[in-house]
Amino acid sequence: MRRLYVIGIGAGDPEHLTVQAINRLNEVDVFFVLDKGKEKADLVRLRHEILDRYVTRPYRLAEARDPERDRTPADYEAEVKAWHGRRVDVYQGLITGELRENEVGAFLVWGDPALYDSTITLLNAVQERGIAFDYTVIPGVSSVSVLAAQHRTTFNRIGTAVQITTGRRLADGWPDGAADVLVMLDAHCTFTRFTGEDMDIFWGAYLGTPDELVVSGRLADVAEEIVALRSQARERKGWIMDTYLLRRN
Repeated sequence: MRRLYVIGIGAGDPEHLTVQAINRLNEVDVFFVLDKGKEKADLVRLRHEILDRYVTRPYRLAEARDPERDRTPADYEAEVKAWHGRRVDVYQGLITGELRENEVGAFLVWGDPALYDSTITLLNAVQERGIAFDYTVIPGVSSVSVLAAQHRTTFNRIGTAVQITTGRRLADGWPDGAADVLVMLDAHCTFTRFTGEDMDIFWGAYLGTPDELVVSGRLADVAEEIVALRSQARERKGWIMDTYLLRRN
């Protein structure tokens, strides 16, 4: 039986890896790496750095190009489903073409595999096609955990609820019953819609990496600074991964 690990590798700092993750890395025969193009070469480079630092046994690398998708589709859900279908094809090809019987393979997942990552969903879809393998998920340090740590704050306050959502969902309005909202995957600085309200923001980009940026303060006071900083960083690096906590006062 082929076996796989889905290993959370943290938000960017190689020291985010848990002891469990390092132990599982040293059981792997082949690591699967998805190339996301030149703009995101840093993401592949970090994975190589992690392997160089922690793996002490021989291993193979199997690389494939991550399929492109339309970032501004007319039908978002339909486009994501079609993209996932293309990614399932890639995952199936890697598993059947590169992982031999009785070997162990691994996907190294940014942050934590349970939080806005599709690897588990894609592997389940490969299994539904009749491809036989077993897999185990190793949790990792998420970007929202690093965000809270860098700002020395918490996700929630006493007796209040916190919600994790996306910029796309936040654009539909503030979540009911939430006093604190953690926002991921926001390409449009949706927080600017709330500058007229009494809120604080805790923002971070490239968390855990040498390029890390963090800003916090009253939303109305720092929103423009974050928008400018984000734009400059994206232009400089070609990509950006950021997240933020909005807190109603």
